[in-house]
Amino acid sequence: MTTPVLPPEGDGGAALRPDSAEFPTRASLRRAEAAASGRRVQAAPAARRVLRSDLVARRAAEHRATMAAATVPEVRSRLSVRRSVVSVTVMTVTAGLFGTVALPAFALDQDDPATSEAAAAGAVTDSRIADGQTLAVDAAATGADATRADWSATSQATLDAAAAAAALAAQQQAEQARAAAAAASSASSTSSAGSSAGTGTSSRSMATEAIASSGSTGQAAVYPAALQYVGTPYVFGGATPAGFDCSGFIMYVYAKFGVSLPHSVGSQAALGTTISASEARPGDVVVFNDGSHDGFYAGNGMILDAPKPGGYVSVRPLWTSAVHYVRYAV
Repeated sequence: MTTPVLPPEGDGGAALRPDSAEFPTRASLRRAEAAASGRRVQAAPAARRVLRSDLVARRAAEHRATMAAATVPEVRSRLSVRRSVVSVTVMTVTAGLFGTVALPAFALDQDDPATSEAAAAGAVTDSRIADGQTLAVDAAATGADATRADWSATSQATLDAAAAAAALAAQQQAEQARAAAAAASSASSTSSAGSSAGTGTSSRSMATEAIASSGSTGQAAVYPAALQYVGTPYVFGGATPAGFDCSGFIMYVYAKFGVSLPHSVGSQAALGTTISASEARPGDVVVFNDGSHDGFYAGNGMILDAPKPGGYVSVRPLWTSAVHYVRYAV
C-alpha cells in the first residue's frame, strides 16, 4: 500500500516520494484525502508554522547529535594525549630515581680495585685505632736524666778508615825500619870517619836513635800520631787532647815532631809548602781554599779532622774539591 503524498507548500502539482522519511501529520492526511478526492486543500498558516517548527526542532536535534558524535573522539583523543604525557613523565622520573640510587652504588662497587684498596686501608686504620694501646705514666714517677754523656758511638766508616790507616802505618813502619837498618849499616862502615865530624855526627846519631825509638821517621809518622786522637770532642780554641778545633789539632800533632805552627788556618797554610793532590800523602795538611777549615789528609779522598761544635775527631770523606795540600818539613 502506498502512503498518500501531499504536495509541498506553494506547489500543488508536486508530490512527496513514497520513500520519504517525513512523518505524516493530520494536515498531510487531509491533503492526501483531498488529493484522492480531487480537491485542493489550502494549508492554514498556523499549520505551516507548526510544520516549520517541527522541521527546525528535528534539524537542531540532528545537529546536536552530530556534534556530540564528533566531540566524543576529540575528548577521547585529548584523554589519550594526557595519558601519554603522564606515562612519559612517570617513566622519566622513574629513570632519574633509578640513576640516583644505582650510580652511587655502582661507584662504590667492591669489585673496583681502587675502592677495594681504600676500603681495606680504612679497615686497617679502624682496626689499629680499635686495638691501639695507651700508655699511662704515674705522676709520681721521676724523669731520668737524658743529658748527653761524654762518650759517643763510632761509625762503621770511622772504624774502617782507622783500620786502613793502621795497616798503612804498619807498612810505613816496616819500610822505615828497613831504612833505619840501612842507615845504621852505613854509619858503622864510616865510623872511622866519624871522629872528624865531631859534635855534628853525635847530634845526628841522637836524632836517629830518638826516631828509631818511636818506631817512625819523618812525614810518615805524622798520620799515625794524629789517628790516636779519633773521638776527641771538638772545642772551639782547643789545642789539647781534652778538646781540639781544626787548627789546634794540626798545631798539637806537629809540635810532637818539632814543627811549631800558629793556631790559625791561614797562617798554617802560609808556612807550609803547597803540593799537588797527586803528591799528597797521609799526614799532609788539607787546607780549604776559603781558609775556613783544615785537617790531616787520610788518603783515598778522606780527611782526619776536628769538624765542628758538637762533633768529634774522625775520618770522613772530603765533601768539596775546593782544597789544596800543604807539607811541612819533618
